[in-house]
Amino acid sequence: MGMWLFLFTELILFGGLFIVYAVYRYSHPSEFHLAAQELDTFVGTVNTIILLTSSLTVAMSITALQEGRKGFAILLVTLTLILAFAFLVNKYFEWGHKFAVGLSPGSPELLNQPPGVILYFGLYFVMTGLHALHVIIGMGVLAYLVRAMVHGTVHQTSYVRLESGALYWHLVDIIWIFLFPLFYLLH
Repeated sequence: MGMWLFLFTELILFGGLFIVYAVYRYSHPSEFHLAAQELDTFVGTVNTIILLTSSLTVAMSITALQEGRKGFAILLVTLTLILAFAFLVNKYFEWGHKFAVGLSPGSPELLNQPPGVILYFGLYFVMTGLHALHVIIGMGVLAYLVRAMVHGTVHQTSYVRLESGALYWHLVDIIWIFLFPLFYLLH
C-alpha cells in the first residue's frame, strides 16, 4: 500500500508539471512549435523503445522469479538496468547537443529567444531532468533487488519487493510516455 501511495504522490508531481506545460503551450503556441523543432524525434523514439522494452524485462522478471527461475529473473533485471543506462546515455548526448548549440538554461543564446522558447526549454530541462533523476533512482532500486535475489532475500515465495520495484520502474516508463509526445511529437 505504501508503494501505491508513493506512486500517487509522484503522479501528482508530474501531473502538476504537465498542467504547467499545457498552460504555457496554450499561451505561446507558435513559440512552442518553433522550439519543438529543435528536438530530434528519432532520439526520443529510440528512448521510448528502450524504456518500453525495459518495462517488459522487469515485468518478465517477476514471472520468472515466481516460477523459480531465479537466474533468469536476475538476468532480466540486469537487462533492465542496461536498458536504463542506455536511456541515460542517449539523454546525455541529447542534452550535450542542446548545450553545444546554446539552448541550455541561462545561456545567452537561449535568453535572446522569445519568452515561449525560453519557457519551452526550461520545461524541457526540468521535466526530462526530473525524469532522468527518477531513472537513476530506479536503477538503484533495481540494483538493490538484483543483490537481494542473489543473496536469497527476494525469492520465489517472497517477491513483493521485486513487484514494488517493478511498479516504480513502470511509473518511470509511464511518465516518459507522456513526456515523449509533449516534447517530441507535438509541433
